[in-house]
Amino acid sequence: MPRPRILVVEDEEDILELVDYNLRQAGFRVLRARDGLEGLRSAQRDHPDLIVLDLMLPGMDGKDVCRRIRQGESTRHIPVVMLTARAEEMDRVVGFELGADDYVTKPFSPRELVLRIQAILRRVAEEEPPDAPLCFPGLTVDPIRYRVEVGGKEVALTATEFRLLYCLARNAGRVMSREVLLDRVWGYHYEGYARTVDTHIRRLRKKLGPARERIETLRGLGYRFRDEP
Repeated sequence: MPRPRILVVEDEEDILELVDYNLRQAGFRVLRARDGLEGLRSAQRDHPDLIVLDLMLPGMDGKDVCRRIRQGESTRHIPVVMLTARAEEMDRVVGFELGADDYVTKPFSPRELVLRIQAILRRVAEEEPPDAPLCFPGLTVDPIRYRVEVGGKEVALTATEFRLLYCLARNAGRVMSREVLLDRVWGYHYEGYARTVDTHIRRLRKKLGPARERIETLRGLGYRFRDEP
């Protein structure tokens, strides 16, 4: 099997070299870009298996690059891991709202970054073939076309938001803990990242509009999708 290709978009040369070295040691092929526009063009041209994207970049910053990647028909499915020195809660929220799959702050452990990348790629590889659309009154979740409709109108979701909604809807009526959702949607299990689930749930509810009440919060337990309105 061909080795996965990772696009690293980073303007700091020492960090770029560090990430490049550790990814190659882990068996990945590495593409490099030193500014946002170059990274966007590489994503559109080379279609890597995953993108490691710095937030603070010259020319076009990482937020704009991530937004453009998620808007592109040929790139919206590519997982994105944001790598940045900005650790504030709002920056993480903004990154996830733009469609980032994960968020790693500097200074970082190269081993942790590699493990996160491996977990995301493993989750993508292990995804089961899509089932028939899940239909509820006023809501349709179609895993074949990656399409969600609320009241007959399409709702634009990021790839992670779609996987989260599909996981909940496919297990309608069952309580799903944050840990289980992390494992099934993001591909890793770590208690410290439970807030990642909460951030995506808030964003997902906002986008679902009148269908948002289908996602219930069970304090201390997790979330449950209601198959009845």
